[in-house]
Amino acid sequence: IEAWKEISSDKKLVIAGGTSDTQDFMNELMSMAKGQGDSILFTGFQEGRILEELYSNAYIYCLPSDLEGMPLSLLEAMSYGNCCVVSDISECKEVVEDRAVVFQKGNIADLKKVLQSLIDDESMVERYRQGAAEYICQKYNWDEVVEKTLKIYSKGNTDNGF
Repeated sequence: IEAWKEISSDKKLVIAGGTSDTQDFMNELMSMAKGQGDSILFTGFQEGRILEELYSNAYIYCLPSDLEGMPLSLLEAMSYGNCCVVSDISECKEVVEDRAVVFQKGNIADLKKVLQSLIDDESMVERYRQGAAEYICQKYNWDEVVEKTLKIYSKGNTDNGF
């Protein structure tokens, strides 16, 4: 939100998702967004058709996390062919490799610079979109994951309690 406030664009920042434990963080975000008119939208938790529409119509998907496990929303965003912007934490960098734009974690000025450059250069956004879905769907192929998991279970390794 702090980076977005300094960006020159007619696009909107859409913050999708809800809170996982308390409302305090979401209240803080909403407070930060005050005075921005309709340039920042909070959708709350979304799923199904509405979530598909959000991914399908995003100009850029941004995951500015300081901490992540396996970022499933990033996998989803790439599977929709989005240009993705992620913080430089290993959990994100390992997923995207060189297929997304990376900025320094917690660095608002760096995030602003990256976002503004992508807003100003649609051809760069398109370059990142090209092949994003194919790349991520091959790298994280669900059928292969299931097959490998079944192979592990079918070995009958009693040392692991199976």
